[in-house]
Amino acid sequence: MDKLPYLVESQQLSKVLLFSLFKRADELRDKHEEPLRGKILATLFYEPSTRTRLSFESAMLRMGGQVISTENAKEFSSAIKGESLEDTIRIVCGYADCIVMRHYEDGSAKKASLITTKPFINAGDGRGQHPTQALLDTYTIYRELGRLDNITIAMVGDLANGRTIRSLAYLLGKFSGVKIIFVSPENLKVGKDITAYLDKHKIKHEEENDLEKVLPVADIIYMTRIQKERMLPEDYEKAKGKYTINTHNLGQIRTDARIMHPLPHVDEISLPVEIETNDKRIAYFRQAENGLYARMALLEHLMK
Repeated sequence: MDKLPYLVESQQLSKVLLFSLFKRADELRDKHEEPLRGKILATLFYEPSTRTRLSFESAMLRMGGQVISTENAKEFSSAIKGESLEDTIRIVCGYADCIVMRHYEDGSAKKASLITTKPFINAGDGRGQHPTQALLDTYTIYRELGRLDNITIAMVGDLANGRTIRSLAYLLGKFSGVKIIFVSPENLKVGKDITAYLDKHKIKHEEENDLEKVLPVADIIYMTRIQKERMLPEDYEKAKGKYTINTHNLGQIRTDARIMHPLPHVDEISLPVEIETNDKRIAYFRQAENGLYARMALLEHLMK
C-alpha cells in the first residue's frame, strides 16, 4: 500500500488505500487508541467550515494528539498583513506535524503541497477539490450499500461550483459498473474536465434536467446546495429552489436507495425532522459522522 505524502486531490486515493482506510475507520469506531499522542495538527481555514474543521480537530484529539487552529485565517492570520500562502505554510510547518487547510482560491492546495515539509491535507480549495469529503462519501456509500462497483448515482444541484461532486466523480472513476447522472440547472452544469475524465475511464454518465425521472432509478441521490457565494446574483436566482427533495417526491425513491448531502443543506431538502430522523433512506447525518472516523484513519496514515 502506497504511503501518501499529502492529499490534494481524490485521484491520489488508490482502491487499495481506500479500502484500507475504510477498514481502519471501522476499527476506530469501537477502539480507544492514541496512536498520535505527542503530535500536533494545525487547521488553517480561510473559509467557513463546521463539519470539516470540527471533525478533523475531534479526530486528532480522539487519537491523543493536539490541535492548533485558526477558523478565519483570511482575517485572523498574517494573511491580512499581506503574507503569502507559501510563507504561511513554511512557518506553520515549524509548529505542527500535519496541516489541514481550506482556502478560497482554486489551486491553493497544490501550491501549498509544493512548499510543505509536513503531511498536508486539502480541506477544500475554491471550486477545486475536497478529497476528504470524497473519502467519507465513498466510505458512506460502501457502508450503506455494501459496494462501490455497479451503482447508479445522481449528482444534483450546483455542479459547476461544487468541489464535493468533482472529488467524488474523480474517485468513483476508479470503480466498475458505475453510472453517474448529472442533474443541474442549465447555468450550473458539470465541468468538461470531469466528463472527459469519466470518458477516459469508461464511466457511464449522462445529463438530465428532470429530477423526477432520476429518483426511481438511482441507488444514491447526492444533493448539493446552490452556492450563492460563488456566483452572480442573476445566476443564483435562475437556480435556487429548482431541485428539492420533499415529502411529495420522497415516495419515488426506492427503499434500498440512499439520500446523501455534503451539508449544510438549505431549500434543496425540505423534509420534516421526524422523517430525517427515522427514514433509513436519509443518510446525510450518518455521512457527516462517518467523516470523523474516515479522517481519523487518514490522519493516522499520514502521520504515524
